[in-house]
Amino acid sequence: MSGMTEVSSLTGRLLVATPALADPNFDRAVVLLLDHDEEGSLGVVLNRPTPVDVGDILEGWADLAGEPQVVFQGGPVSLDSALGVAVIPGGSNGDSAPLGWRRVHGAIGLVDLEAPPELLAPAVGSLRIFAGYAGWGPGQLEDELVEGAWYVVESEPGDVSCPAPETLWREVLRRQRNELAMVATYPDDPSLN
Repeated sequence: MSGMTEVSSLTGRLLVATPALADPNFDRAVVLLLDHDEEGSLGVVLNRPTPVDVGDILEGWADLAGEPQVVFQGGPVSLDSALGVAVIPGGSNGDSAPLGWRRVHGAIGLVDLEAPPELLAPAVGSLRIFAGYAGWGPGQLEDELVEGAWYVVESEPGDVSCPAPETLWREVLRRQRNELAMVATYPDDPSLN
């Protein structure tokens, strides 16, 4: 059974696209894994803001959304569905979770967007709304990891609400204490290398 624990251990971590990852959907993407087990994986891309205001599609939630108050493209799957990810300060220390919020990892959790926003408002530290998500079938993500498509790093609660999403890829790499910090200096155009 030891393989199972290994598989479930990536929930709540970040997948950071390596310069080797060729899929344009994930160029310099930072993905928060919300679910990862033997049946596959699901995550949201944290650094793909869209021009759409949260208030335009989910009026009640706009006031809780962090800067920038736009919908983010969570990934190429189910672009017509919305996912809410919220950080509940102190939510990691075993307090009972507020109604409408399900812990994913530490203080980070999924929001039930059908719930009344005022239920969650007092507890939410930051909220981000995603259209669509990134999904992998059984073993697919593991194969991509073996191929060197992703770096797996620890997430921090602030990653979900980074006010300057265009800097997130470099910031996450820069805070690593190994050779990954060097990758942050990789030019946007590999031909400049």
